[in-house]
Amino acid sequence: MRAGISATTMRLEKGVSLPVVLMFLLVITILGTLGMRRATTGETLSRNQLDYEVARQATEAALRDAERDLLSVANTLLPNALCARNDDRPTAGATRSPNFDNTCPRGQCRFERTYYDTSNYTTVTNPEPWWPTINGKKGLWEGPPASPSAKPSDALGVGTNCSFTGAVPLGTFTGVPRFAGVARQPEYLIEYLSAGNDKVMRITARGFGADINTEVVMQTYFRPYMR
Repeated sequence: MRAGISATTMRLEKGVSLPVVLMFLLVITILGTLGMRRATTGETLSRNQLDYEVARQATEAALRDAERDLLSVANTLLPNALCARNDDRPTAGATRSPNFDNTCPRGQCRFERTYYDTSNYTTVTNPEPWWPTINGKKGLWEGPPASPSAKPSDALGVGTNCSFTGAVPLGTFTGVPRFAGVARQPEYLIEYLSAGNDKVMRITARGFGADINTEVVMQTYFRPYMR
């Protein structure tokens, strides 16, 4: 026993040290938990951003693929393509119109101008084909809402399900390489818009990330050489 310090004082010192140590342990535990949560949140944000970038690039690829599709030659099955356009497009000098309809056969949609003038998303009046098919807003990505059709795919092989309606999966008519690592192949719809002799195609594309819930939608306008 040290000189000048009683046994009672020593007992008090031992009693006080325990709650102090416990308090330090509690603080360290809280700081460690907060650090782990912060690291987990940062990783989740980074993963979500990466998934968004994948979906965005897939969407841009679908936009470019739609332009290639519009410029492709009719009645020609391109290398690595799953389907050919056949009679969808008129050849040079043909008098008939391309196969664009309000059911979007093989991704080619056409509505009258009066239809678009009265289209209203809030009341689900005259739904446009590229609207999302959620919350009662019925678009035509999958085909007519009452009868969705199967789409062509590499797994099914060339020439299978080529009479589909709705959006066109990437590479269906052009043969461009499909995207790897995505929950679903990017796809596009082409709307035939015309005002007099001016013919414009509105292309709407959507792409997905590794998570099906990560979706990006883009639109562009394109004037192909089409009579």
